[in-house]
Amino acid sequence: MKNNLILSGIHLTLKDSHKEIVSSKMEKLFKHEEKIIRARIELERSAKSSSHENEFVAKGHLELKGGSITISSASDNIYKSIDDLIEKLDRGLRRRSRLKKVKRKQSSLQDLPNAA
Repeated sequence: MKNNLILSGIHLTLKDSHKEIVSSKMEKLFKHEEKIIRARIELERSAKSSSHENEFVAKGHLELKGGSITISSASDNIYKSIDDLIEKLDRGLRRRSRLKKVKRKQSSLQDLPNAA
């Protein structure tokens, strides 16, 4: 199955280096989570209102079987924003998986008859 990755830039021209970094890092997520249907990553450059410095925001939206995960990360460096976003998406996937295991375990414990 081919993984679907949609990468877009808002107020930012995407360079080949941005595309390569995002696709290589997302490939790792696709490898260890087969329930990802589609991933949409948006890289945005916005001017801070208080100063003339740029702020880079990376937004990630993962469509999964049974739900979705939406996370964003902001910093003054685009590459740091991308790294933080991928790390947060990975943590979100692990948390989702862990919660499903706990939910399954609790439902199986409720099915047992009381020994009292």
